[in-house]
Order: sequence, then C-alpha cells, then structure tokens
Amino acid sequence: MQNIISFEELIKTAKSENKKIFQVFQELEAAMLEKNISEIREMMRENLQAMYWGIRHGIESSELSLSGLSGTDSSKIQKRYKSDNGLPLNKLFGRILSYSIAVMEENLRMGKIVACPTAGSCGIVPSVIIAYSEKFEFCGERQIDSLITAGGIGKIISQKTALAGAVAGCQAECGVAGAMAAAAITELMCGDNDTILHAAALALKNTLGLACDPVAGLVETPGEIPLFCHLQRDGAIIGNLADPCAHELVGIDGRGWRGVGRWLLFLTVDGIADQIAQACGHGVGGFEFGGLFEEFESLFEV
Repeated sequence: MQNIISFEELIKTAKSENKKIFQVFQELEAAMLEKNISEIREMMRENLQAMYWGIRHGIESSELSLSGLSGTDSSKIQKRYKSDNGLPLNKLFGRILSYSIAVMEENLRMGKIVACPTAGSCGIVPSVIIAYSEKFEFCGERQIDSLITAGGIGKIISQKTALAGAVAGCQAECGVAGAMAAAAITELMCGDNDTILHAAALALKNTLGLACDPVAGLVETPGEIPLFCHLQRDGAIIGNLADPCAHELVGIDGRGWRGVGRWLLFLTVDGIADQIAQACGHGVGGFEFGGLFEEFESLFEV
C-alpha cells in the first residue's frame, strides 16, 4: 500500500476501498512494518494499556516532579469533580481534565508515558479516549480503532511539519494532539470519515498561533502562571475539542479538512511560528531567549 501524505489522499483511499480511517491505517502500518494487522492492533493494545497505567499511577502517586513544581494537581481535580461541588461543564470534562494532568505529571516524574505525538502533549489523547470509553462503556476494540485513527491523523500532519514545540510552538505539539484526540472522539462516537477529518481539522485550526514559552525552560509552572506550560495546557486543549466534535457529529459541516494542506504551512518555522516567536521576543518555542523563559529563569536552578 502506498504511503498517505494528505487528508485528500486519505479520504480518496478510504472511499475507493469502502473502509474507515482506522482500517486504512492499520493496513498501511502492517505493510510498512511487514507485520499482519493482528500484530499492529496488539501493538496499539500495549500502547493503550500503557496509557491506562499512566493515568492510574499519575493520580495515585504523590511524588513530585524533579523540579518540585508539580505532582499533585490531578488528584486534586479528581477529588473536586467527584464531590458535590463539581467543576464547570460536567463530570466527564472533569474526568478528562484530571486524566490529562495525571499523564503529564507522570511524564514530569520521568515515568512511563506514550508520546502522542510528543511527550509534551502526552496527556491529551489518552485522557479523551479513556474517559469517553469509561463513560460510554466502549470495548477495547473500539478504543484501539480510535487510537489508530488518532495515530493516522498525527502521521499525516507529521509529514507536513515538525511536531516539536521547540520548533513550531504549542500550536504544533498540543495542537496536533488536539486534532488527534478530536478524530479519536469522533471515531468512538460513530462519526463517518468526513466527520472525523472535519473535527480534527477544526480542532487544529483553533490552536493556530499558540506559542510555546515555558517558564525557565520547563514544561511545568506554578499554578499562578498556568497559561504558559504544557502541564496545564494539555488540560486546556481538551476543552477546545468538544466544539468541533459536536459541530460535526450533529451535521454542521465546517468543511474543516478541505485545503488543510495550505494552512498546515503556517505551522512551520517559515510561517506563523516564526512571527509568534518574534512577537514574544524569543526564539521559536521559547527555548532561546526572552519571553517567560528569560523573565523567570532566575527563580529556578535549571
């Protein structure tokens, strides 16, 4: 099977073969890795199990990160959303939020996580797939279908632009994870191929312009500065997913994926990422000079 490098190619292949997106990609991966489809799905099952473990251990552990800045936020969120006081929106959102932060906290402890697509955005896809699956009692095979769908979306985008926040900002790292998660949700909720791609594209477009400016160069920060770090940003991105998924599932055609290749160019360092970096007064990603990196680096020994 020939490699797929665009949403247009993906939808064309899926339609011509009358297959769902996950079916196209599991066959593609099997051909590329010289494995059978059962082996590919078993690999994804292992990834899914690692995601479950990361969430559970992330919430249960009280160990702080190496910097001492984080490690207990996910359990606080979980206690709150399970209480009578609750959280804004609903208990499902609270569950997703706590799961997302839990995985990031496990990452910051140097624990085991699944980079999807990066370690800095590792909480977004697992939290969405697992929280929705628990809520609606989706079986393991449905979860694997959604995970393969998410991976396929990430694979296409990764062939267009770098995914590292240090290269193209959080719009690429957490933004792509958001697109992957939106695709996963839509697959879980029985959306068709067009609906899946529209939801993914809209989720990604809603993060265009998102800079990456970590305090003192760390991807975590004290709670009083929550906007500029991956720890809380993974949680914030999930709130961005509900709108495009809901729009597409109820039949509001956002025409999101058509022409997606053109605006994916904005994620490159030659596009909007470089402009964002200059506006923030630092190198792309915030790892060179200026921004919060420079302003707060004296607070910590890094």
